[in-house]
Amino acid sequence: MFGINEKIDFVAINIAVMTVSDTRTELEDKSGDTLVERLQGAGHNLAARAIMKDETDAIVSQLQLWIDDPKIDAVLATGGTGVTGRDVTPEAFQKVFDKEIPGFGELFRMLSYEKIGTSTIQSRATAGVAKGTYLFALPGSTGACKDAWDDILVYQLDIRHKPCNFIELIPRLQEI
Repeated sequence: MFGINEKIDFVAINIAVMTVSDTRTELEDKSGDTLVERLQGAGHNLAARAIMKDETDAIVSQLQLWIDDPKIDAVLATGGTGVTGRDVTPEAFQKVFDKEIPGFGELFRMLSYEKIGTSTIQSRATAGVAKGTYLFALPGSTGACKDAWDDILVYQLDIRHKPCNFIELIPRLQEI
């Protein structure tokens, strides 16, 4: 059986939100706003927020700062996961991953297929872990952010979700 075990106390984590875009500003960042609203609505804490240009080195630098910050447990990025020349978010994430979580992208595309059909193949959503920090790269549309949060992340980032979740693994992420 799976679902939320109400007998377990909720554990809030600290989440940073990154929007990757050459054109969005803070006033126009609807996808970033969507992620912030959802993570806070679930009871988590917004630890940091940034808008980054579609430049691998800049994305990697910001990720490294957040990965090295012991107060940040997870990063949610939106944008830059397509297949055009400027879409470099997955490549930047790959540079910092200690371990990839391939099932995240696969599950995201499966769920997305039910809503947008074969267009989901254009998403290179990905996830992984770096130095004990979870990293999730989502497409830039608000719909994709809603789907990723509502159908995957709200559960996997909740210690009460059974049979397992990402939060209960945090103490063991840096085991040798």
